[in-house]
Amino acid sequence: MIANSTINEEYKVINNYKSFLEIFSEVPEIGEILEKSESIEEAREKLFEFCKELEWKIRSGKIKFKNEIDRWLSLKSIEIFLNIISKHNEKLSGFSTLEYLWKAYKGYEDALKEIGEGFIEEFRHLFLAMSGKANYSLGFLGERLLNEGVEFVDFSKIKGRKAGIARSNFLDKVYEIMREYISKYPSGLDKRIILKRKKNREILEDFFGITDDEWFNYKWQFKNVIKGKKGVEILKELREETNFKISDEDLEIIEECVKNGIPFGITPYYLHLFDFENPYVEDLPVRRQVIPPKWYVEKMIEHKEDRSTFFDFMGEHDTSPCDLITRRYVTIAIIKPYESCPQICVYCQRNWMVQDFNEKAFKGWDKVEKALDWFAEHDSMIEILITGGDPFSLSDKAIEKMLNRISEINHVIGVRFGTRTIVTVPMRITDELVEILDNYEKSLMISTHVESCYEITPEVKEAVRKLGEKNIKVYNQHVFHRYVSRRFENVALRIALKKAGIIPYYTFYPKGKIEHKDYLVPIARVVQEVKEEARLLPGSFRTDEPIFNVPRMGKNHLRGWQDRELIAIKPNGSRVYLMHPWEKGIYPTKLYTYEDTPIKEYLDSLKEIGENIEEYKTIWYYY
Repeated sequence: MIANSTINEEYKVINNYKSFLEIFSEVPEIGEILEKSESIEEAREKLFEFCKELEWKIRSGKIKFKNEIDRWLSLKSIEIFLNIISKHNEKLSGFSTLEYLWKAYKGYEDALKEIGEGFIEEFRHLFLAMSGKANYSLGFLGERLLNEGVEFVDFSKIKGRKAGIARSNFLDKVYEIMREYISKYPSGLDKRIILKRKKNREILEDFFGITDDEWFNYKWQFKNVIKGKKGVEILKELREETNFKISDEDLEIIEECVKNGIPFGITPYYLHLFDFENPYVEDLPVRRQVIPPKWYVEKMIEHKEDRSTFFDFMGEHDTSPCDLITRRYVTIAIIKPYESCPQICVYCQRNWMVQDFNEKAFKGWDKVEKALDWFAEHDSMIEILITGGDPFSLSDKAIEKMLNRISEINHVIGVRFGTRTIVTVPMRITDELVEILDNYEKSLMISTHVESCYEITPEVKEAVRKLGEKNIKVYNQHVFHRYVSRRFENVALRIALKKAGIIPYYTFYPKGKIEHKDYLVPIARVVQEVKEEARLLPGSFRTDEPIFNVPRMGKNHLRGWQDRELIAIKPNGSRVYLMHPWEKGIYPTKLYTYEDTPIKEYLDSLKEIGENIEEYKTIWYYY
């Protein structure tokens, strides 16, 4: 059925067909069913019968496995396959994965043109798991440990102190490998990095013609945020007059942002975290925090006129009972008095709302007071999250005024500030601000976003220390995006957070916004990180929860199958998930369908920055 086409198209079709057929070698019965079935519905029925027969053989012990873990994975993957070919799930996803499998196996050119390597790889690994040959039981470290002659402890053969010593020696070896990974990610508390940044600060102080006193004054930092046309000129002059390096492409992207009214800003303090001499290596997470990729800018320009609604992934327009308020939960709501930040983060969920950093970003006392009156009228509100934008952009007097009003609302027990100033301009945490926060007599805490251990500095640690002296806890909500998702990168962050006195709180899957395509990771990577990396830390270091945000509903855990199910695989390799919101089991709710980032695409992006993607091979088995 392969028709004539251009040489390139024909080559792609033939290559796809060969690669596609190869994946059935482990479960040839599935290929035979697809080949012999005259229709998709016939294939569906026969595949269901085959899977149930295979499952029974496994459960009755007729099929043997080297390891019970591989047996478990085989059963789980059969369940996944049945989910994917389910007629009901096709209706939910609006798409038939089985149709592509059936057509591709029979050589239909239209199907073979559409399916990509991501689709083929998904089923290669799914079929390996079904056949019990995924070798998942060895784990991602198992092969290396075996090659290095490390013996696994078999407690059925040795007992007592001998077993204890053997186990301890084995775990020491695991830690050696773990430490090797962690060492790839220097902390801003490392002496080498501290010295490097001291030089950077001196360069910037000389460039701006200022003293240490001005540099460590948050008002100077606020006043001199690198933004707008002037900011572009400053970056160009820095590159020409100092050893500061930035690529032509990044400068052009920043110019496009400024030209098209896309909010952009970097505090001088955060700029000094860049590696001036060896850019885009250790400091890549820092640079990508504020310098957007081309795709992001193109999408923001494309939707310049409808930005406020098109990019509102969380549906805040639909969950706002009053100006400045977002409410998705029973006992807490958000107030947003200031719609900007000293520094604009590319992955910000509220990029549809955030504007340039200036006094116009404050929404005015009339709106703020009406919003606080709303809280006073709703006794279900036992906590208020003050966020934005960044509320610590406000003056001390404004913050004090808000807290004084909230203190009058008897049913409000706690206040939480969502701020990144601790990371982007830590000198904002002055003695005066801490005193204001401490004077609030009810519960008060702070949530921040530290994305990389490279952002943890002595200044950050000092800011947290000041707050800690007044028993004000700082919690971290880590956005697990592509540029901070390498093996053990988040482990290195958790360790640095503990050194700085910050408590890990959430690990967020990035909002699945189309403009953030280059920042998204597969859900499987978040789950893999929690299971294979974070689990090696003490419990007090990994207090964060993996979270997916469901639009209009809010945070959904990524703990296990009670939270999501895989229902389809798109031709490009995207997994389609049915997310089960937090409201399930409490009162009637609707499920949410989400199309994930293809695993193959994500692994390719890691390869581009020098990662060995073999080290991530178990990712395919986190469904």
